[in-house]
Amino acid sequence: MSASVSELIRQDLAMRPDGILEQVAEKHGVAMQAVLDCLPAEAAVRVPGDLYREIWQEVTQWGAITLVVHTRDGVFECEGSVPPGTEGRGYFNIHGESPIGGHLRMERCRSIYFVDRPFFGRRSCSVQFVNHEGGVMFKIFVGRNKDRSLKADQVARFEALLAEHRQSA
Repeated sequence: MSASVSELIRQDLAMRPDGILEQVAEKHGVAMQAVLDCLPAEAAVRVPGDLYREIWQEVTQWGAITLVVHTRDGVFECEGSVPPGTEGRGYFNIHGESPIGGHLRMERCRSIYFVDRPFFGRRSCSVQFVNHEGGVMFKIFVGRNKDRSLKADQVARFEALLAEHRQSA
């Protein structure tokens, strides 16, 4: 990506710091990773994708979160606890008592981003798993209370996990 495209993305982010990142990526014809990389350092921290097992295991302890898959065709959201996963037949398999389940090709995870930024005027904290093409595979968001505030215990866990991995970034 050229320096001029990066600068245009940063300008868009400065004008709408709580906007939809996928719209910025689409506007500039870049993968989501390019937009994540243009966020201010305090808003996004990238770690290697091979840490997914460790990070996944920690998130299984958080309680009900929101898992999001955002494509050009729509946004799929699922609330529930992240179940533990096992590896087999080339997939990271997740099953349990949660509505969240399936089979993930985690060998395709190149990077994981801890993102802490406003979204439509409210603080939003997420862990975003990015593939080799720079696309976001899925996002795990800190859950919200009925009043739409973030769950304080999950924010503390998110911040602790971020602090632990910030040094490896």
